[in-house]
Amino acid sequence: MLNKLVAFVRRYGLIAPGDTVICAVSGGADSTALLFGLYLLREKLDIRLEAVHFNHQLRSEESDRDEEFVRELCHRYDIPLHVGRGQVVPGKKGLEAAAREARYAYFATLSGKIATAHTANDNAETVLLHLTRGTGLKGLGGIAPVNGQIIRPMLTVTREEVLAFLQEYCLRYVTDSTNQQDEFLRNRLRHRVMPLLEQENPAIAQSLSALALELRQDEGYLRRQAQTRATRDVEALRQMDGALRSRIVEDFLKENGIPEPERRHIAAVNDLIFSPRPSARVNLPGSVTVERCYDTLRICRSETWQPIRLTCPGTWTIPELGLRISCCPATEIVNTDSVFTVAPRGELWLRNRREGDSIRLSGGTKSLKKLFIDRKIPRSQRSAIPVLADEMGVLAVYTVGINRDRIPDRLPAVQIQFTKI
Repeated sequence: MLNKLVAFVRRYGLIAPGDTVICAVSGGADSTALLFGLYLLREKLDIRLEAVHFNHQLRSEESDRDEEFVRELCHRYDIPLHVGRGQVVPGKKGLEAAAREARYAYFATLSGKIATAHTANDNAETVLLHLTRGTGLKGLGGIAPVNGQIIRPMLTVTREEVLAFLQEYCLRYVTDSTNQQDEFLRNRLRHRVMPLLEQENPAIAQSLSALALELRQDEGYLRRQAQTRATRDVEALRQMDGALRSRIVEDFLKENGIPEPERRHIAAVNDLIFSPRPSARVNLPGSVTVERCYDTLRICRSETWQPIRLTCPGTWTIPELGLRISCCPATEIVNTDSVFTVAPRGELWLRNRREGDSIRLSGGTKSLKKLFIDRKIPRSQRSAIPVLADEMGVLAVYTVGINRDRIPDRLPAVQIQFTKI
């Protein structure tokens, strides 16, 4: 076991000379073996060895027994010990997840590398657990050898090797009674599924753990490639290998309001990329909408705003659009893409586009729908383009121009000016 520990530490660069390594010790077989193994290797690895125990206070007297066992073990070998306590309250993900979060939160308060005693068997069970729930390459990668300050030096060591090591050095350990209960899925996999697989391959734990470590390397390489080739260009994404495209899409979603994209979310955006519709869109959780804006992917941030009845003189602000609108009697006829001189019939309104709206520009008359499509204005932005209208229809469109059929040939008229704020 000691040779495997040293080889794994060096292969992944888990420990550097002079490091403080704090071994997480529950008192069980695995963590007791890791603590004593690091104790024997402390000079060879040139480390300062400490230990940490977290009492979850979930098993009454048994939890206190475990804490006392760890205290005595560390005292026997003069290993500094940190002890944390906490009342764990089950959250949405259950008691086991809540206990893990409390434990790791305490670990994060310590200065040094935290070594946990996850073995090849734990890694194999994690792979099976992810397979059962549904996963991709990342999930098949199992337990990470290193994650921030957390290191896991025992991922190539089997539980059988742990027990043989403990027996060789006459080391006692304690047993967590909840490990025998089949309430948790991991325990059911350990007690029911793994023994069946071991009948077919006695080394199944080592095989699955080795596979997970290899797949984790593959996933890491693909992830780095995706980061260097990140793009929102639809044609570039289409030409890309699916493995890279899916990861680029996943990162894109993470950056835009979906912290844990599911496979179906990534598939939906992939479908969007290959859609023949240049303005296709897909709605995702958290009120996030991804849209194909012709040749670009974008997150839609269209704002809703209420129509405004304009009176003269007057000034209005629309924060959602970042615009200020002013209306005053015209002294001359001026028309640009943000200043319009009009002679409205009936009430004058500022609103968004409606079905049937049309406008005549220098190139002829077009519906606003067709005009926006021709100008490649994303669908999500079309409702944010103010339309100036009266009871006869469209007078002008901000950033587009005035309806040539409605230009007054003489005063009196009113002048509408749009200003960005």
